[in-house]
Amino acid sequence: MSLPKFILGDNSDYPSAIFVIHTEFPRFIINLENDEVEWFEDFDAEDQKELQTETENAIKLATEFYDAEIAKYEE
Repeated sequence: MSLPKFILGDNSDYPSAIFVIHTEFPRFIINLENDEVEWFEDFDAEDQKELQTETENAIKLATEFYDAEIAKYEE
């Protein structure tokens, strides 16, 4: 199965939260309400530097994805 890079998600247990799921490496879910990130990958010490850079970029892309999706609904 082919998955999109980003998927929007919500859950009635978290009514004010909006989740963006990143399906490619490094896989994670970000809660846009508070920018909390849950990783689906295990990282070692060598990965930490690259992870910081990738994290900043991935969160930026996730936020841009969300903004673009919302803009489509508003049209």
